[in-house]
Amino acid sequence: MIFTLIFYPVINYAQAFNRQEIERAQAMAKTVTIIRDNWGVPHIYAKTDAAVVFGLMYTQCEDNFKGIERNYLYQLGRQTEADGENSLYTDVQLQLIADSADAIKDYKASAPWFKKLMDAFADGINYYLYKHPEVKPKVFKRFKPWYALMFTDGSVAATETGGIKLSETKDFYEAGEQRLGMATKRPVPVYDMTNERETGSNGFAIAPSRSASGHALLYINPHVPFYFRSEVELVSGEGLNVYGAVTWGQFFVYQGFNEHCGWMHTSSYSDVGDLYAEKVTKKGGKWYYEYNGGLKAITTRKLLLNIKNGDKLEQRSVTGYYTHHGPVLGSRNGKWLALKANNRSYNALLESWLITKANTLAQYKKAMELVSNTSNSTVYADDKGNIVFWYGNYIPKRNPKFDWSLPVDGSTSATEWQGVHSLKDIITNINPATGWIQNCNSSPFTASGSSSPDKNKYPVYMAPDGENYRAVTAIKLLKDAKHITLDTLIAKGYNHYLAAFDDLLPALFNAYDNAPDSVKQSLAEPVQLLRQWDKYCAANSVASTLAIEWGTLMMKTMPPPQTDQESTFITQRVKKLSQTSAAQQLDFLTAVLKNLQSRFGTWKMHWGDVNRYQRPADGITFDDQLPSIPVGATGSGFGQLPSFQSRTANTQKRYGYSGNSFIAAVEFGTKVKAKSIITGGQSFDPASKNFTDQAQGFIDGKFKDVLFYKNDVLKHAQKTYHPGD
Repeated sequence: MIFTLIFYPVINYAQAFNRQEIERAQAMAKTVTIIRDNWGVPHIYAKTDAAVVFGLMYTQCEDNFKGIERNYLYQLGRQTEADGENSLYTDVQLQLIADSADAIKDYKASAPWFKKLMDAFADGINYYLYKHPEVKPKVFKRFKPWYALMFTDGSVAATETGGIKLSETKDFYEAGEQRLGMATKRPVPVYDMTNERETGSNGFAIAPSRSASGHALLYINPHVPFYFRSEVELVSGEGLNVYGAVTWGQFFVYQGFNEHCGWMHTSSYSDVGDLYAEKVTKKGGKWYYEYNGGLKAITTRKLLLNIKNGDKLEQRSVTGYYTHHGPVLGSRNGKWLALKANNRSYNALLESWLITKANTLAQYKKAMELVSNTSNSTVYADDKGNIVFWYGNYIPKRNPKFDWSLPVDGSTSATEWQGVHSLKDIITNINPATGWIQNCNSSPFTASGSSSPDKNKYPVYMAPDGENYRAVTAIKLLKDAKHITLDTLIAKGYNHYLAAFDDLLPALFNAYDNAPDSVKQSLAEPVQLLRQWDKYCAANSVASTLAIEWGTLMMKTMPPPQTDQESTFITQRVKKLSQTSAAQQLDFLTAVLKNLQSRFGTWKMHWGDVNRYQRPADGITFDDQLPSIPVGATGSGFGQLPSFQSRTANTQKRYGYSGNSFIAAVEFGTKVKAKSIITGGQSFDPASKNFTDQAQGFIDGKFKDVLFYKNDVLKHAQKTYHPGD
């Protein structure tokens, strides 16, 4: 690493916008009509797609400019400019993975119609900043059109690292030139089951044969950090008519529906990125790596990072290393690890846009045939009665003889990718005879019961994942269900059964039954409550509190997974916890009782008195003394279908911070019918009625009616305006 210390003042004033920019934005703003309905949801209407994108970005800024800027600080590897040294190696990793120069080239070479969308994306944000000089960006004084090509996937886990840990990138690039290539041990990962919140999602599709109306149904239930996306409708005179969730800073609906079809993206564990172990050597002051019996030169690229230090920026230069496989992100056992992946591409953004305009299965498939979405599986339904499941989208072809879950030998061409699988090659389930599809981030080979895809027909790297308890519960709920309505589908999606305790509790009860009388006496009442418990998480349940707090301690004893794929075998890994010593299981229960007694004065606490929903004005500071709402739900790691991940935050009570976000149930008939809910409310303004007006419905699973058609929107309009009004 080369350090260059150049200090200069942080500029706090916004750049001036020239007259041409302002006039262009003003002209477009006049063509856009925004109607905020009674829930604060923006419905954006314009003649062109570009004008709708302009209006969308303007409304996103109105709601949460901070979220937009934060996402691009991450994607562009520029968080240090706002956060200082703590974000250094996250930025280094991101800048190694995605080069902004490539995004600029893609923008310049893009199709004229698509370039208009990216121009409108930037213009909408910049016009907001021009009209609101009181808004002080942390870093970005103006946005550029090519930024959109740095953030082409709307998922939480949008960046593929091949299983490398951030600590490995830090160790490698912090080591200095003289230590590069030295043997290092892989850091021991710390397993935390709550990490599932970042990738967990549920998608259900119901065929007409199973629905009460004879129409296909779709259930959309992503699990993400709260307030990660907004709810919108986009309508243009060029065929755009889509409703759903948009990730802050993006101009396409990520999960949603139009008048004819809908889609739910769930995070896929198909192998889409690989680490190559490169054997390196240094000659004549330059680095080389072995390949097919010869040596190839390591290439370098200078990464420039501006690091906030008080009121100044320290400029630092980092030398990034690359093989033909990709950026070097770390090292293990003396070999450098280079990542081969497809984290950013023009086609990925194009695919994300085109699916929103697809009105038939054929059109949707045509968009997906770009096979550029790296992180998502798709559950689909339409007004022709089709239901479909695609496991993954972008999947490289490889030699199946190798174990692709671990770093492969980079010194031989035998491990090279052999192109990308076409859409017809990937795991697909079209109109299963069972009449239902579920995907809860688990194996696609149980997605539709007896009509699931055949595991033996696909290479392991296409679907290396196992089963989790959400999938177990979903299968039970759907396999015999008939006459399903939107409301019954929502009720199934909000099922609170904690299937993990089917495997966890028997060992605890056995430990108790064989314990000394003194232990039995002290634990008799809590164990009796757990024996009587129906394993449904509920706000008025003391047993729920005991089980979740005890189960959380048990999960912490789980050995960390050695690969990302291994981490998906939740049911197998939890079952092994029954081997935990009887004494430790009982000690954990005793510790739970003492902890609750210390925090609340009694261990007999209803779960809803411990577990709360609160939306702080600043988004992060929870307070036991301020109003909050009891929540009878928990995180999805124990098998609950809806997710409400909570924790203490310098508080006695636990507060939700991640899980259910935008959720929708959709029926595709002659007219689309849908219901939805979002975390708390659409607005980020604590003074707004739309700040927490959806909170109770979010907690209870009582959804609002979606206002999809303009006549209905007008009946419930609370504000109609043009951007900039």
